[in-house]
Amino acid sequence: MKTPFRISINRHERIVKAGCLTISLVAASLSSCKKPEVAAPPPPVVEVMEITTSDAPLSTTLIGQLDSPQNVEVRARVEAFVDDMTFIEGAEVKAGDVLFKLDRKPLLEKLSAATGALGEAKAALNKYKTDVARLTPLYEKRAIPKQDLDNALASVDVGEAGVITAEARVESAQIDVGYCEVKAPITGLIGAKQVSIGELVGKGEPTLLATMSTLDPIWFYCNVSEVEYMRAQVKSQEIGREIAKLPLSLSLGDGKVRPDQGKFVFIDRAVDAKTGTLRIRAEFPNKDKLLRPGMFARVNVDLGVRKDSVLIPERALVELQGKTFVWVVGKDGKASQRPVKVGEQVESNFVILEGLQSGEHIIVEGLQKAREGATVTPMTAAQMAEMTAAAAPAEKAANK
Repeated sequence: MKTPFRISINRHERIVKAGCLTISLVAASLSSCKKPEVAAPPPPVVEVMEITTSDAPLSTTLIGQLDSPQNVEVRARVEAFVDDMTFIEGAEVKAGDVLFKLDRKPLLEKLSAATGALGEAKAALNKYKTDVARLTPLYEKRAIPKQDLDNALASVDVGEAGVITAEARVESAQIDVGYCEVKAPITGLIGAKQVSIGELVGKGEPTLLATMSTLDPIWFYCNVSEVEYMRAQVKSQEIGREIAKLPLSLSLGDGKVRPDQGKFVFIDRAVDAKTGTLRIRAEFPNKDKLLRPGMFARVNVDLGVRKDSVLIPERALVELQGKTFVWVVGKDGKASQRPVKVGEQVESNFVILEGLQSGEHIIVEGLQKAREGATVTPMTAAQMAEMTAAAAPAEKAANK
């Protein structure tokens, strides 16, 4: 005979089994409501270029100022009034051309006075010589004392000295009269006049009348640091050329390069201790007289070529904490960041001295999409252009 206690236990087991069945059904129902898993995004598309080697032209740019080989100040050498100006400001004049005419009447008067004094000195010398000629035979006959003859001989010496002094004064007066015609000392371009007609010049000091400059050839001056100078020396030695024989090309503010090449003609003997720079001068032809003193210019120094160089665009470089990196895509399509050593800039590209080998691929567009060790979809510039062209009709149709 079953006890009531046993019946209650069986009933309890049935309740537990029913609860477990309910929980299983709820769990199955919940699992059937889960969302489907989202597929992983495709690898990002990046533009790559293959590394090749080529001969890279080496050059450096110097910034400086133009100046004339001869800047001559035309000054008044005598005190006089300006009577006339016989040149056109800003025009080219030849050596010996008369530029200014000064009033020479007072100087002609001084010349006349000096000429008269010369005549008096010569007349006095003739008298002294006549006295000597007259007294010499008398002294020989013991008719006069020797002192009289000595005095006459001394007078001749004084007279000759007086003639020399008078002749010098005449010559000085003639030179002053000649200075009344102010002539061009060189052939070149003359600037603006610094005086006006009727103005008194040359009083107390030589007055500046105008300034002249020779323009062909023209000089280029610049200051380079000792580091740049030593670097240029090393590069020139690598290509087997002297700095003084390196070809130079000049360009002005408009960016146009002059057709005529120049050359270095002067490198200063010492580095300026205050600035740490070395003064350098180059010479350029200037037949058309376009280049003028005071212009700022750029000079490109041709340092030859570096053979088998790796050139990459600037946009492919990444700077981080003072170092330069590029993103390299391996054969497995994974991107990795690699440090490189950068050399000279050649137009918009840079020479890579260390870190890249021919045949490797680097990312040039889409650098922000790359992650270390992540897979990317590399495409060349031509492939990118084709993909863009293919997508253009579909995009145009979608926008209608």
